Amino acid sequence: MTELEMTSVPNLKRGCLLTLFGGILWGLSGTCGQYLMQNKGLTSDWLIPIRLLLAGIILLTVCLIKDGKKIFDIFKVPKDGVDVMVFGMLGMSMCQYTYFTAISQSNAGTATVLQYIGPVLIVLYVSLRTGKIPEKIEVFAVLLAVVGTVLLATHGNLRSLAISHQALFWGLCSAVALAVYTVHPVPLLAKYGSMVVTGWGMLIGGILLCLFFRPWTMEVKVDGAVIGGLGFIILFGTIIAFVAYLEGVKWVGPKRGSLFASVEPVSATVFSALLLKVGFGPMDLMGFACIISTIFLLTMGKKR
Repeated sequence: MTELEMTSVPNLKRGCLLTLFGGILWGLSGTCGQYLMQNKGLTSDWLIPIRLLLAGIILLTVCLIKDGKKIFDIFKVPKDGVDVMVFGMLGMSMCQYTYFTAISQSNAGTATVLQYIGPVLIVLYVSLRTGKIPEKIEVFAVLLAVVGTVLLATHGNLRSLAISHQALFWGLCSAVALAVYTVHPVPLLAKYGSMVVTGWGMLIGGILLCLFFRPWTMEVKVDGAVIGGLGFIILFGTIIAFVAYLEGVKWVGPKRGSLFASVEPVSATVFSALLLKVGFGPMDLMGFACIISTIFLLTMGKKR
């Protein structure tokens, strides 16, 4: 083994641990959001504007300390400025709002797994845009996603829904929003970096949702649990999770990183069951397995 290979081993381990850690924190953040909405009476109309606004301010402050006034360069190019505004309003804000609304209508595990249909939607979008027929493995992934969704929604009985119409609707909306969130900012990410683009997306999305829902007019009983839960979601479930994942991807690459990040729906399911005593039946677990396996199948396919 060469010296380069020797030094790459600990880096690889570090990258694996960091990406896994980020995915686990994202899953735990969803469970924390479920607790706040189902036990403390919060709604996504209040929680998400506050979360995005504060997280965006914190993340951009970190970027400002690190890179200075360069964080404003994105607005010096009119097209890039418009793109980051669209990303914040239609990508970031909708991705977070629909996801947490799906949690409020079901649970963190189910909502997170439904959101992971997003990569399958990206495959379909790319195929339609390029006019190329999806690979066999991609077609299989799409079929698995459909089967998994049906199992989650009906438990095998096509005449009735096992989850509410609202949970299914918002879960599928979060999958669409995740696809938009993933595809739209790609040129911006390559040009300005993930932290700056995400920070502006959070801030813009937070401002938009604050103006729309006006959370300051809502009656919210803020106690220690609410402050602690919100602080955890912002600090650990947003800032630390994001930084840990990006740092890990530097060592393991985006392909492996996306695989390790797929621990998120697993961790959300486990934490919901352990901490909030949410029960999952055999059909739920089969649906989870079908949808999560699509991530592995799509990673095996050729790069689009």
